[in-house]
Amino acid sequence: MSTKEKFEQLKNSVSLLNPQDLDTFYDTLEPITLKEILGDWKGGQLKTGHPIVEALTGIGWYGKNFISQLNVQPLVCISKDGNLFSDTESMNGEATIWPIEFRGKVSTSLVYDGVPTVAHFRKVDENTLIGIRDGKDALDEKGNFFYFFLERI
Repeated sequence: MSTKEKFEQLKNSVSLLNPQDLDTFYDTLEPITLKEILGDWKGGQLKTGHPIVEALTGIGWYGKNFISQLNVQPLVCISKDGNLFSDTESMNGEATIWPIEFRGKVSTSLVYDGVPTVAHFRKVDENTLIGIRDGKDALDEKGNFFYFFLERI
């Protein structure tokens, strides 16, 4: 099974995914550079039952816009009237991106401006990323990360 096929299987799972299986898959993926990540991305969750999903659903999270290294809109949301906007209130600002080592590989990571939270990215392919939310209070009650994906618009 190809990496993309495995991702599609995980993305489309109707049952909860085992976080350890996601850890194993994530660790096989290649890093993404600052230049490669630039652009607009639509997001979604990989179903593990992590509690952050409720908060993201509540704010209407749509995706992320990587405009430049120092200008990232990490919480692009959909308003009640259907318009996209950058939610700067939920995480006290926006974000930047930096090459950071995580689990043995240096890849582009998103650093929030106003909270101690980092999202580490690896690429399934040029148009598909998997992210892990890391930082203070990032783990669920079982010690698992929140896994999400981004697909290039």
